[in-house]
Amino acid sequence: MRPSPTRLLNILVPVKRSIDYAVKIRVNQAQTGVETNVKHSMNPFDEIAVEEAVRLREKFKDAVKNITVVTIGPTKAVDILRTALAMGADKGIHIETPETANPEPLGIAKTLKEIVNKEKPDLVILGKQAIDDDAGQTGQMLAGLTGWSQATFASKVEVDEPRGIVTVT
Repeated sequence: MRPSPTRLLNILVPVKRSIDYAVKIRVNQAQTGVETNVKHSMNPFDEIAVEEAVRLREKFKDAVKNITVVTIGPTKAVDILRTALAMGADKGIHIETPETANPEPLGIAKTLKEIVNKEKPDLVILGKQAIDDDAGQTGQMLAGLTGWSQATFASKVEVDEPRGIVTVT
């Protein structure tokens, strides 16, 4: 869907709560994974995605109608939404999961597809990967599930507002 004078640009940005990048990672006592009772923050690559959405709004002012952030995670993940809202997002969606759940990228992508169907964004901007698992698969899976075009590891987003075209390099 392309933005038009009657339909302004709606942007969706999924964000993930992950162990803070400055925390020294330690193996837990059971030797089954990493210690998770440490400081968490927004995944740095997702923070860049939120910043890009806000930059687009600053550049195109009235053309960007809404920036929605979504996170899928435990109750504590609401802090990540608050951070994104403080950065300039308009709305936050929290899909709550049990504290012990560790959803896989395909499950996240399927959930995001349902959110895309409900929220009807014109553009979805994801971070290139999460620093906790380095999988970098969710964006590609979401594009496949929605049938949308995708650009991976993008470094620049340009919007031609009059023609309704987004170019990503």
